[in-house]
Amino acid sequence: MLKNNFSEEFYIKRCIELAENGLGTTYPNPLVGSVIVCDGKIIGEGWHRKAGEAHAEVNAVNSVKDKSLLSKSTIYVSLEPCSHFGKTPPCSDLIITHKIPNVVIGTIDPFAKVSGNGIKKLQEAGINVTVGVLENECNELNKRFFTFHNKKRPYIILKWAETEDGYISPATKEEQKPVWITNPYSRQLVHKWRSEEQAILVGTQTVIDDNPTLNVRDWKGNNPVRIVLDKNNRISKESFIFDSSSKTSIIDNQSIDFHKNTAEQIAGYLYGNTIQSVIIEGGRKTLQTFIDADLWDEARVFIGREQFSNGTKAPIITGKAVQKSKIESDELVIYSNL
Repeated sequence: MLKNNFSEEFYIKRCIELAENGLGTTYPNPLVGSVIVCDGKIIGEGWHRKAGEAHAEVNAVNSVKDKSLLSKSTIYVSLEPCSHFGKTPPCSDLIITHKIPNVVIGTIDPFAKVSGNGIKKLQEAGINVTVGVLENECNELNKRFFTFHNKKRPYIILKWAETEDGYISPATKEEQKPVWITNPYSRQLVHKWRSEEQAILVGTQTVIDDNPTLNVRDWKGNNPVRIVLDKNNRISKESFIFDSSSKTSIIDNQSIDFHKNTAEQIAGYLYGNTIQSVIIEGGRKTLQTFIDADLWDEARVFIGREQFSNGTKAPIITGKAVQKSKIESDELVIYSNL
């Protein structure tokens, strides 16, 4: 039991830390963390672990040993408590049932069935509600969920590795497998990223040239849904993308019209299939299509020490570089599409 006199911001920051434990496992639900405080002591904590399972507020309440303390506590939650029946009962009802007198919320839920309704229900029950504590940080926590509901498309991450002289693949290759540009540590990080996103997308030529598995092997976590562009059904059914390690969805010329607005149509297809986030690891053509359509949120670019002299040039990115770091011999540059 932790005794302190910290601010509302401190507790909401703790909610965010707890919520991040669910990254990659809560889709299609948002990441949510909750903390319960009584007389300057944290008496309960919880986060949403998986869709269909208990929400953060439920786990926090369940962790409180002496439930009589709830009637004089404050519950902090990074996202507005839900007010509707889904796979689980409304969290706002739980708070009202336990007569928790104070609720502090990081940000409002953009989901139409909740947005503002959870707050309204709490206030109508006589509960003191504070909204907007570390709002920007709470919005950033759920950038995938917010993008999906507000922009009607998934959060789009572009990822590629390029050589020191600016190529993503050599002019020729002897085997149908990837030619590694980065070191093993960078490749492990990519597998961690895959476990955090709901889907991964590549184009036809990437599968034909490299025969990738597109799953999580060097990290523990869920495999993303594999989305493959294959306009004319050229990909062999013997390819690894058709193994049983994870679900694969093919976008062909029956799914979209490849002659116009390809990126927008793909984003619409993913939204229609409730995909909240996608990491695009395709070849130059696929990546540049999304860049040219200005349809991306962040790009994660590795620069290795290899040099190819010729081959396929890396995409041309125009966003703002917001982070640069070294991973052993590799450089990682992260761009934001502001």
